[in-house]
Amino acid sequence: MIDHMEIRGAKVHNLKNIDVDIPLNKIVAISGVSGSGKSSLALGVIYAEGSRRYLEALSTYTRRRISQGEKAKVDSIRYVPSTLALHQRPNIPGIRSTFGTQTELLNSIRLLFSRCGDYLCPNGHRVPASINVARGEMIECPICHERFNGLSAQEYAFNSQGACPDCQGTGIVQTINIDALIPDPHLTIDEGAVAPWNTLMWSLMKDVCRAMGVRTDVPFEELTEEEKHIVYDGPMVKKHIFYRPKNKESVEAGELDFTYYSAKATVLNALKKVKNEKNMKRVSKFLKEEPCPTCHGSRINTRANSTLLGDKTLTEVCAMSLKDLAAWLPQVINTLNDDVKEMGSTILEEFMINANALLSLGLGYLTLDRASSTLSTGELQRVQLARTVKNRTTGVLYVLDEPSIGLHPANVDGLIAIMKELIKDGNSIVLVDHDTRILKEADYMIEIGPEAGKNGGSIVSQGTIDEIIQDKNSIIGPYLNDLHQTLVRNKKEIFNEGFLRLKT
Repeated sequence: MIDHMEIRGAKVHNLKNIDVDIPLNKIVAISGVSGSGKSSLALGVIYAEGSRRYLEALSTYTRRRISQGEKAKVDSIRYVPSTLALHQRPNIPGIRSTFGTQTELLNSIRLLFSRCGDYLCPNGHRVPASINVARGEMIECPICHERFNGLSAQEYAFNSQGACPDCQGTGIVQTINIDALIPDPHLTIDEGAVAPWNTLMWSLMKDVCRAMGVRTDVPFEELTEEEKHIVYDGPMVKKHIFYRPKNKESVEAGELDFTYYSAKATVLNALKKVKNEKNMKRVSKFLKEEPCPTCHGSRINTRANSTLLGDKTLTEVCAMSLKDLAAWLPQVINTLNDDVKEMGSTILEEFMINANALLSLGLGYLTLDRASSTLSTGELQRVQLARTVKNRTTGVLYVLDEPSIGLHPANVDGLIAIMKELIKDGNSIVLVDHDTRILKEADYMIEIGPEAGKNGGSIVSQGTIDEIIQDKNSIIGPYLNDLHQTLVRNKKEIFNEGFLRLKT
């Protein structure tokens, strides 16, 4: 059996043509000062070649649709398994992504509501949970005897059939920012007081506005309420105007009929015609985002939100923290009637497997409705890690880039437990980190250095943690052995050396 990867002549970034063997089915840590070449070895060589070679095994048709990295600058690399990387800075998810959808916890919740929820009949009566929903049969209301169909799990999904019709499942609507239409009311309309007409509409809209009966040569703040109403919301009517061009040499003056677009109508018209990011950028300065007035930000339509599970709506359940939800759900399942209790327990079991991995990584404070775009990079990386464990893969090499970032010290044990779980399933781990608590758990360590940049890129030491500690060449060894005194510099001492300027 092959028990290690062989890397020969690695020259990615500042790596000095290094040769190294990396054990498989172990936790291998790559340590060193920042900029020493740790990530160059882990991501630039191991992950780059592991993922590239896996993709090369796919068909040409498939490869054309997947972005591939360049071949790593290395003389040879052998015995590298299929590789996945959990990057330090994961991609920012889209607007429809939430903590619940990203972790797939919401899949189980939607299924529970569909199969075990108390429905509202068309006449407004509450109907207890029924096995008929799972059988695909109609439900009968015990009060009015109205028969109706239950909802499928898909009909509770805000990115599908369960979406609020007004916000299309995003929970937010874009409305016109009134304050942005007239940024400087001291200006006259002729001087450019109406901002959308300056950037989104023909400049002659000022002439059309004058034909609508608005004075364009006095400061906007001095206009009457009727004149301001015409500027903001005037009707789209045609006006006959005499056009006087600014550049008299290139265009002759003349008469023409032109439709009036108010300031608001100008923005809405431009929004309809947006075809690319550049155009959207011009329009977005006149827009603002607000919670959807129909679903109040829940993203879900009224019918989907009428089902109750343990006296809570789907919106209320999604607003609970994962820690509270994991404690509440088993209590609810125990109260279900015998028809659906067994089915609910099976769905709950699937939910808890997923939830426990996230709880062990310290994500119990997050709610299912939390937008993924608001999660920190450390939180996003831990979501990736938990999803990886849940999939129970084997024979995969996982490259973790500083997984301790954003992790509370109390949750480091959970991270270590998950890494050991991956190894137990027959996988391999290469991790880059600075946290000695995590580094000490490695079966093998490769120390890159001795310094950063051009003075790094060499192997300083390698071996088990005990061997690294005993190696006199190792820089990190004393820290692993708790013998090195950590230096904390005085703030005053730092700023006596000069100034630090930051600019964006």
